[in-house]
Amino acid sequence: MRKAVVFDIGRVLFHWQLGALFEKLIDDRAELEWFLANVVTEEWHFEHDRGRALADMVPERIALYPQYETHIRAYATRFNETVPGPVEGSHELVERLAAAGVPLYCLTNFGDEFFAMFRPTQPVFDHFEDIIVSGTEKVAKPDARIYEIVEERSGRRAEQLFFTDDNAANIAAARARGWDAHLFTDAVSLEAQLVAAGLL
Repeated sequence: MRKAVVFDIGRVLFHWQLGALFEKLIDDRAELEWFLANVVTEEWHFEHDRGRALADMVPERIALYPQYETHIRAYATRFNETVPGPVEGSHELVERLAAAGVPLYCLTNFGDEFFAMFRPTQPVFDHFEDIIVSGTEKVAKPDARIYEIVEERSGRRAEQLFFTDDNAANIAAARARGWDAHLFTDAVSLEAQLVAAGLL
């Protein structure tokens, strides 16, 4: 069976920053930084990646920060605006791999509800045979179980999976299972890694 390439999504295929949305709503830089450090934080957002429903998260957060109700509701309804655009060069690599017949998968820490909003807007996902979403599975990287799910769904052993992710802990967890895992820094470096692996 041919080796497959598994892509992370956030900061590998697409830039992601909560501030890209909230800088539209908060003009004062100091207030924006405080808001992102205390109200809508990446740590709180990760609860949705792990499978918590927005219907539980949003009212709970509004109760803590009622002065920011409008902003917290915007997080739930305007999440696509936290994705400024594709990571330079990554989509071209996906297209080249697809054209070469390399099987492609995604393994992403992404909320189920947010991914349902985001996926239809991005045709690049049509190249992937399967996309394993943490919020849907209710388990997130670097938990070993989500890597096991990829192996099961792809029908591949660990050594048949080339993986790229921007998070060192996620790479370490993949390598612990025997995956051919590479820390993502930019598309140029990834291209070289794919060539060295005989995939491009």
